[in-house]
Amino acid sequence: MADSAVGIEIAHAPHEVPASFELGKLGMWVFLAGETMVFGGLMGIFILVGISHGGWGADGAHVNWRLGAINTFVLFTSSMTAALAQGAARVHDSARAKRYLGVTALIGVLFLVIKAFEYAGDFREGFTPGAALFWSFYYLMTGLHVLHLLAGVVVIFGLMLMVKPRTPPGWLESKLKYVCLYWYFVETVWVFLFALVYLAPTAG
Repeated sequence: MADSAVGIEIAHAPHEVPASFELGKLGMWVFLAGETMVFGGLMGIFILVGISHGGWGADGAHVNWRLGAINTFVLFTSSMTAALAQGAARVHDSARAKRYLGVTALIGVLFLVIKAFEYAGDFREGFTPGAALFWSFYYLMTGLHVLHLLAGVVVIFGLMLMVKPRTPPGWLESKLKYVCLYWYFVETVWVFLFALVYLAPTAG
């Protein structure tokens, strides 16, 4: 009798099941899992090829680790402002959340500018994608990361334009969950790239 009562109660409350299941978040996690496999596969091949060659030698010693370190700090800062935007959205302060989003996007642009200067310097010194196998991996992995970060900047700017004074408070918070999850993923990938491409070959 009790079991049937519970069954009837669940049947009359179908809205409670979808509330605990966010299809958007699942889709984002599936997407990030796929991107993790792409970057993880490239990094794994980079490590295996490096081991088979006895290290990357002189090629790996020419990376500009100082600019890489600066960009690492830049991305850490952008993640902090993204988290502040989430906090503001959580208390329904859309104006403050929008300002923090703008700062996050601008810091992302700063990363891209620094990376462009780094690429320009590498090209001037003759370290092009075809110069050596190390540089082929370097441009492939960091270039793919740049594209992901650029996509994140575009999405953040787009989200800012969509936020209006009459935007429902909960709408921005829900969208920021996905945007910031992606942004934190991009930052995490860069941390691994910095350690693998900038620090490891230099130390070797």
